[in-house]
Amino acid sequence: MSPVRNALLDAAYDAAVGSGWGRARMGDVASAAGVSRQTLYTEFGSKDGLAQALALREAARFVDGSEAVLTGCEGSPSEAIAASTEWTLRVAREDPLIKAVLTDDGTDGLLPYLTTRSDALLAAVTARNVDYLHRHWPELPVDDIEFVADTLVRLTVSHIVSPAAPADVTAQQIAHLVDRLLPGGTPQ
Repeated sequence: MSPVRNALLDAAYDAAVGSGWGRARMGDVASAAGVSRQTLYTEFGSKDGLAQALALREAARFVDGSEAVLTGCEGSPSEAIAASTEWTLRVAREDPLIKAVLTDDGTDGLLPYLTTRSDALLAAVTARNVDYLHRHWPELPVDDIEFVADTLVRLTVSHIVSPAAPADVTAQQIAHLVDRLLPGGTPQ
């Protein structure tokens, strides 16, 4: 990622956490990043494009973290999924941007990027999960892995937006579901 793009995303993050995405102005984001508004628009096209890029960067950060938790994780796919899901839910509950997204009651906040406008985010995170599962359990059918990864991501996002239980309980419930959807699998 270019330094300019990264600086703009950092400034967008700060704006969303500081005063809320609905109040964030493109000129203020550009100024905070030390670039012109035109540079910001050239890089992202619109405030919507900037929000989408911010959501994707933060999602990649979460996936990187959950994969780091899995390093050396032995066991079944459901055990791995339980560990990464619990980590994701715990970190999300304390993440300043997630808190800002969930508490911003404005009509033009970032919440739609986790809900109604989450297609790009869900696809990116699902692809990373499919890759991880396929690399570690190559004997499992790809169609099953794709379905489970998509389901896992959608459930996890749902529990980030509206937690129903403590992170460890939710992670175990999701792992139990994975056992039912994706039986077997020997780690590689």
